[in-house]
Amino acid sequence: MKPRILILGGGFAGMFAAKELSKTLGDRADLELINGTNHFVFQPLLPEVAAGSITTRDAIAPLRLLLPNVKIRQAQIYDVDTEKKIVTIFQGQQRRYTEVSYDHLVVSLGQEVDLSRFPGLSDHAITMKNVSDAFRLRNHVIDKLEHADITAMPEVKRELLTFTVIGAGFSGIETVGEMKELIDRSLKFYPNIDPGEIRVVVLEFADRVLAELPESLAQYAHGALEKRGIEIKLKTGVARATGTCVVTSDGEKIGTRTIVATIGNAPAPLLGKIGLETAHGRLAVDRTLKARGAENVWSLGDCALIPMKEDAKDRRDFAPPTAQFAVREARLLAKNLAASISGANLVPFDYTSKGSLASLGGRRGVAEVYGMRLTGFAAWLLWRAYYLGFLPGFGTKLRVLLNWLSDTVLSRNTVQVKTHLQGGSEYVHYLAGDRIFERGSRADGFYTVIEGKVEQRIPGADGEEIVRVLGPGDHFGERVLLGSGLRTGTVRAIEDTKVMVLAADDFQRLTSAFPALKVYFDKHVEKMTRVRASGGETEVKPVETQGASEKSAV
Repeated sequence: MKPRILILGGGFAGMFAAKELSKTLGDRADLELINGTNHFVFQPLLPEVAAGSITTRDAIAPLRLLLPNVKIRQAQIYDVDTEKKIVTIFQGQQRRYTEVSYDHLVVSLGQEVDLSRFPGLSDHAITMKNVSDAFRLRNHVIDKLEHADITAMPEVKRELLTFTVIGAGFSGIETVGEMKELIDRSLKFYPNIDPGEIRVVVLEFADRVLAELPESLAQYAHGALEKRGIEIKLKTGVARATGTCVVTSDGEKIGTRTIVATIGNAPAPLLGKIGLETAHGRLAVDRTLKARGAENVWSLGDCALIPMKEDAKDRRDFAPPTAQFAVREARLLAKNLAASISGANLVPFDYTSKGSLASLGGRRGVAEVYGMRLTGFAAWLLWRAYYLGFLPGFGTKLRVLLNWLSDTVLSRNTVQVKTHLQGGSEYVHYLAGDRIFERGSRADGFYTVIEGKVEQRIPGADGEEIVRVLGPGDHFGERVLLGSGLRTGTVRAIEDTKVMVLAADDFQRLTSAFPALKVYFDKHVEKMTRVRASGGETEVKPVETQGASEKSAV
């Protein structure tokens, strides 16, 4: 029987691991990759998407196109049981609870952004982790220019035209460079904005920018950015953020309505559930990429702490979380996993970086390749050539190249595209008989009946099923949101019905902000718990249908 190999995560590490495993094992194994989206994000190009030099589709590629011999499953990963060798996921529109077994597990979940240590930052900052972040930043910058061009309030205009980036690593420096390029090339369309009114600020807690590069290159980058009018504040952290300012660690208030955060990398929450050994928030593995403390579990990429030598202790003794290393780790993982299946010896990870590159915007860059250091236009060209070659798929390479060539002669597009915001509340319509959600699915929101009737079926403590009929003004779905776990009941429409759905996160924020509301729901949940324990019937209120409901099915 073929071994079943499950890969968690579709970033650089996960996608390349699946690709290398497919090459190495062929049809000798069943490969499946589980990811929250159905595409691969080429993160080094996100700043260029934000600046508008390339389109959003050029920084992503369909996983099914890149991995034709690998089964792709779009789902949310909930839990991992390494003893039973089962991964629990939620999939589909109903967020169905599903268990997927494996023989070998590859954990490549990357890292997430956690800004909770900085009050207000998670509420007001734009991150740069995916294409939607880059698209949002581009729209946001254009929006501030539009408002600054028409406002009659000087203090508001100063805030609108102050753009702040937190973090001066690769992501922060490349983002601020491209953002400044977008602003400079767009100002000709805004006659009421003087270039001298633009203020772009970088805040960095360390004592220099681009700590990953040699100091001489970092100094060049610092000077090049300052020549373009970008302020760089070193040894400066963030104390808090609001909708109109950033307060630095030394007490300075910077009035701004644009905050981009490229800091706050944190381990994926799932790593804590796996129950394996972790170090510095990452999964501990040996040099063969096998996770410590579990059978047939492997890990690579940003979420894995991979030693480069046997007695690794210093930070520099471990593989850095970069795309360059992730690709090499993927090749070794495929080789070692195949060896493990066949009973052959495993090989330790051993790789030396070939160098690093960074784009500074304005056709300037810095690079260290095979010990050779480049700056300026040559380094910028090398950066583009390197990542062009790195892009997956000929079609993507061609589109990016054509976009880059046209960007050298054409004006930047300042069209602002409004997108549908996730979360909040929405009206949803159901036809009689439609299932709204079922027992065992993941909680997605809080429901209030506006028109029609729904039937809720909940198992009682004595095994008997409790049936409730809910009409306009009644609500359901709050018990799981206030506690934890899965839906314990099934709800379906028994008439054509209209409900208002409040997203789970928004419901949590609302009940946290209004104690009286929290008290009400706590009492309601307590009452329903007593009903379930007694197995008794609940009172069914007579309900009159308020007008004809709309007949749109969901």
